[in-house]
Amino acid sequence: MKDIQDFFSNLRSTFPTVKLTDILDILVVAVLIFYVINLIRSTSAYRIAKAIILLLLATLVTDLLNLHTVNYLLDRVLQLGFVALVIVFQPELRRLLERVGSRGSVKGLIGLTTGPTQSDVPAAIDQVVQACEAMSRERVGALMVFERTNSLEQIAATGTRVDAAVSQELIRNLFFPKASLHDGAIIIQNSRIVAAGCVLPLSENRSLSSDLGTRHRAGVGMSESCDAVVVIISEETGTISVAIGGMLKRHLATQTLQKLLTQELIGEGKERGGVLELIKRKNRRKEDDGDVSGS
Repeated sequence: MKDIQDFFSNLRSTFPTVKLTDILDILVVAVLIFYVINLIRSTSAYRIAKAIILLLLATLVTDLLNLHTVNYLLDRVLQLGFVALVIVFQPELRRLLERVGSRGSVKGLIGLTTGPTQSDVPAAIDQVVQACEAMSRERVGALMVFERTNSLEQIAATGTRVDAAVSQELIRNLFFPKASLHDGAIIIQNSRIVAAGCVLPLSENRSLSSDLGTRHRAGVGMSESCDAVVVIISEETGTISVAIGGMLKRHLATQTLQKLLTQELIGEGKERGGVLELIKRKNRRKEDDGDVSGS
């Protein structure tokens, strides 16, 4: 109890000595830490951060156990780590400098955006499912990547910037067989298509079925390298597939696709009436067909 009282007593005595420059110093450090956390959330940074933590723990353990040779080697590796990090994070550092030099640099630095929110995602899912339903029926090949926590900026940079709201008309136009961007993938962040015609990494998994083409292997490869959700439509058969975490779910119905996207992008228990609307629309079509045949 006395320690707690001493702590608050020292805290009260410290407050009067805090200056404006101290507050500014803390804010700058907080912004830098926030941006570093955003970098770590990207795929490569996340894996490298885990490796660095393991190296630090190994260095500590070898020091405690007096393993001098191993500790010396690990210490040399950590000393060279700064140069290695600059090389590895070169794209992220370049993007940071570009944000600082652009308009709204403060928002760009800390990653603040005024774009769509999570509430726009269900409508975007509906539009994607409707586009998939039409393209599957018409046997139009498509490759759509939904970004989650891992940044896809490097993948988006390989294509053409679009920055448009998700709509079934736009998706179908982008994947129209004679369109210039139809061979690549589109990148979807929240409820916006940020880029089209993007190049995805191919999977090196040798256990994949031999009947899978480049589009499916690219979708699986993308899901292996990050936590994105990838929707694939076969140009040959029109079947809809989804790749998550290196696993491919094939031959999906549109109702199943919407449920899956809702669970993965929004969360279980938050499904809205999109599936019901899709079923009702199909039922109305059957009733209309029955009325026409009956007349």
